[in-house]
Amino acid sequence: MAYPLAERLRPTSLDELAGQKHLTGQGSILRSAIEKGNIPSMILWGPPGVGKTTIANIIANTLKVPFYTLSAISSGVKDVREVIELAKTQERVILFIDEIHRFNKGQQDALLGAVEKGIITLIGATTENPSFEVNAALLSRCQVYVLKALEYDDLVELINHALQTDIFLKEKQISISEYEAIIQLSGGDARKLLNLLELVAEHVPLEQAITNQLVIEIAQSKIALYDKNGEQHYDIISAFIKSMRGSDPNAAVYWLARMIEGGEDVKFIARRMLIFSSEDIGNANPNALLLANATFDAVSKIGYPESRIILSQCAVYLATSVKSNASYLAIGKAQQLVKQYGDLPVPLPIRNAPTTLMKNLDYGKNYQYDHDNPMNFSGQEFLPEAIQNTTLYTPGQNAREEEIRNFLKLRWKEKYNY
Repeated sequence: MAYPLAERLRPTSLDELAGQKHLTGQGSILRSAIEKGNIPSMILWGPPGVGKTTIANIIANTLKVPFYTLSAISSGVKDVREVIELAKTQERVILFIDEIHRFNKGQQDALLGAVEKGIITLIGATTENPSFEVNAALLSRCQVYVLKALEYDDLVELINHALQTDIFLKEKQISISEYEAIIQLSGGDARKLLNLLELVAEHVPLEQAITNQLVIEIAQSKIALYDKNGEQHYDIISAFIKSMRGSDPNAAVYWLARMIEGGEDVKFIARRMLIFSSEDIGNANPNALLLANATFDAVSKIGYPESRIILSQCAVYLATSVKSNASYLAIGKAQQLVKQYGDLPVPLPIRNAPTTLMKNLDYGKNYQYDHDNPMNFSGQEFLPEAIQNTTLYTPGQNAREEEIRNFLKLRWKEKYNY
């Protein structure tokens, strides 16, 4: 039985790889490391089907070194330790772990010593942000390379290459006249694109041209269009977030159901609601952050099917909550000031002065302890001189933040614009 088209056409060199020129093009950082034969342990982070596994295989084939592969879905600490023991008897061993974000802390910790001592060179692949899913100790020992979604021209080139070079497709002598549908349904995933092309090719007569309508008809009858790792993953979570932001609990629960039925990771959904609770609700309703955090904790323990009820409760609460993005805008403005002015000095009165030398340099001099003043407020200056009187946080138009506005006006009416 023939391998799937995506596997038959898997690139064997960097020059054959679609996209990722920022990493694999001439003079790029990863290509240079491979050519020098001295690669670091690394995490390859990017959407599905953009070349993470392929790059790992190319590295191993180019360097001619022992190459072991584990999947975090089906492997555990025992498997990791077995590879490490084998690696101790070999040189320059590469261990590739697919979906490394699915390893728990204990499984990731089992890799630390071997990576640090150079017993193995780790290549981990993940579709999730490694800052969240890979523990800090392991992440600090790895270089993170970010892979980009494939562009339209890359996907067109893949299709044409497949039709011209694959022996099974060449036998059918088919062509393609319209690319939009097959590219859209693949969601930028090269593996999905090629396997969809093969599926369509199996259901068209000899020498027929592939059209958008033909692709849609075959796809709808043969495959499920929701792919939790593909374009719909991003489109539907976007619809979910925008529905909650727009205070529509009906639409929010519908898009939630779409993700649940598609087998979406409960922690992914809960994490996005946790971010939303602060970004889009914030101090207009501080309880939103508490509920979203409790939801994340609860679904991490429970999983499907019961977690759907908890997710629904939280989604409805967030959708029907009063909204404010004031805190989100405030940190954005503050970060822009930092970029604009650099490392401005901390005013002397509010510097820490734990030593005699620092006190002699006037660190902490004239600091006013707010609790010694009426209303527990001194009105002293806290911002660096270059940006004094800059208003970064503007309360939103809602009952809770109107209280905050009045609180600030009473204290800072001569200084800030409230």
